[in-house]
Amino acid sequence: MKRQLSMPYWCVRNTVADPFGGPVMDSITALEACDLLCDAKEKGLIDFTATHDDDIVDWVPEQPMDDQDPSSECYKTIHELKARMDKVGLKMKMMTCSLHGDKVFRNGGLTNPDPEIRALAAQKVMRALRIGHFFGAEFFTYWVARDGYECQFAVPWDRSYGYLEAGLNLATRYIKENNLSIKYCTIEPKPNEPRGEMFLATTGHALALISRLEDPSMWGVNPELLQHEGMTNLSATNAAGIAIHAGKMPFLHVGNQKPGQFDNDSPILTGMDGLKEMISVLWMLDILDWKGHIEFDNHVLRSDAGPGEKNAMQVRKDFIKFNVDSYRLAEKKAQELAENKHLQKLRSALLDKTSSVDKALASYDLKALNETIIDYKRVNETVISNATIDYEFNKALLGM
Repeated sequence: MKRQLSMPYWCVRNTVADPFGGPVMDSITALEACDLLCDAKEKGLIDFTATHDDDIVDWVPEQPMDDQDPSSECYKTIHELKARMDKVGLKMKMMTCSLHGDKVFRNGGLTNPDPEIRALAAQKVMRALRIGHFFGAEFFTYWVARDGYECQFAVPWDRSYGYLEAGLNLATRYIKENNLSIKYCTIEPKPNEPRGEMFLATTGHALALISRLEDPSMWGVNPELLQHEGMTNLSATNAAGIAIHAGKMPFLHVGNQKPGQFDNDSPILTGMDGLKEMISVLWMLDILDWKGHIEFDNHVLRSDAGPGEKNAMQVRKDFIKFNVDSYRLAEKKAQELAENKHLQKLRSALLDKTSSVDKALASYDLKALNETIIDYKRVNETVISNATIDYEFNKALLGM
């Protein structure tokens, strides 16, 4: 299945600094990034874009309603961006609020122990929601940002998750009370970085918290795969699988990651690891008939960036095409695997066994289950062929 793709502003504007060295590429303005994205849309590379509020406008804490003020830079900028995007039919699919960039949120945004800082976070979230509505965004995402900790004894454990629930409930209340365009919200979990630990470390953590919100039907997850789950050696396929089973994954963030490392955010398929796992994720999306879209969440390799005015635009333009081409390569191979009759037959032989006990299991017929005599020797001595299936998939992956 050829899926629709979103390339966000934050990917394109990234100057690829890291903790050990400053930016490599010259910065570009939000309007220049918009032009690159509009060019990609016109060339048929992407369908959508997405943004943090800080990717397109500066935050002025003393002016929490500047998006509504025609004399403000915020108002002028978002109107100019929308005019350029509308001209080529580029839709802002998702909006998210940056609660990590400003130093005031260094000890958390939604979960900050200081109520005045939580109020600043709430004001910023409401402003981001209004900006998303202005662009007609369908989704709003809460990335865990700096809602975490380094020192477990410095956390108000009796209140932190309550603060988090309140912050997310505030967002959905604001959407409903103001009849905003946003139809669904998502949580993007992460195990660590920029904090030592995050309150919502995995897809499972996020799904558990969603069950406690005022309106769980308004919330889902958008795992970042392979990066975030892979940072602590968890499985990307497992994260996507449980999210789809829960009916809670409207879209997916993609990039590449060496397992167990810091957040690499490498372009898809780029690096020494991740080829098989990324294709397996996309294969799983096909066999589960998942209907969502794909959003890139990565940046230019720092080694491949270059300073200078010419590189500022050209390297980023090449990056967009490289990401899309790499994704389509993986997508094509995943679809070939999903449609491979030989592989389907092998999987079915192992996974689609039937028995007279199926009905009792499905209906929770406890009496029938207790009365069923299973041929233990036969089932125990039946050879399982997981490795054989994996080998056949490897052959298909390698084109053999």
